[in-house]
Amino acid sequence: MAEYRDAHVVEIPVDQEHQQQNQSIPNNASLIHHHPLMEISQSPGHLLLLKLCQREEDLFGQRIALKEARLDSIKREVFQMCCFFFAFHGFHLTLLFTSSIHREEGACRKWWVPSFLSLFTSLVIVSLVQRKLFRYFKVLGQLQRERSDTRALGRCIQELRMKGASFDLTKEPQTVKRMKSSSVEIKWKPRKWCSDNVVTICLLCFTGLVFPASKFIICL
Repeated sequence: MAEYRDAHVVEIPVDQEHQQQNQSIPNNASLIHHHPLMEISQSPGHLLLLKLCQREEDLFGQRIALKEARLDSIKREVFQMCCFFFAFHGFHLTLLFTSSIHREEGACRKWWVPSFLSLFTSLVIVSLVQRKLFRYFKVLGQLQRERSDTRALGRCIQELRMKGASFDLTKEPQTVKRMKSSSVEIKWKPRKWCSDNVVTICLLCFTGLVFPASKFIICL
């Protein structure tokens, strides 16, 4: 005689947290659909603006890197000129001191020859240094403007990514306002002028000391 066993149906309780996760899947999909980056990808105008801004940001970065390399190159050139300046005067004074030991009569009357030679050479080197410094601060000003524009463009890109399709396409990056009067005022401040030309001032002062020193060494 066949034995029949009672069939038991086992109910597996569904966790409430699991139900909430299943219910949240459509909500997550809706959130992804309304995400700002998703809205940008679905809007040709906003997507094009984002790509153009990112490309412009890369170009700004390249120009900034080139200007920073140019500043380093100018600083090395100025340093080399200053080294040559002091090396020249060291050789010049040493030569004058050596020749003054065995000087002839009337040599003191010709003191102006080496002195003016030293003065002329010094002024040439100082003028070259000043020219390099002028170029340095010009590139430095351009670099500061590039960095300011890069920061403004970065804020624009960040705002575009946050707002998505609600971002105003006619909006431009807010650059730093440069007042002409204030720039002229800063440019002609004596303290700033002295700090910008401190190397030239030191070289000129040293030249002024070497000029009478040549006469003193020859006529000693």
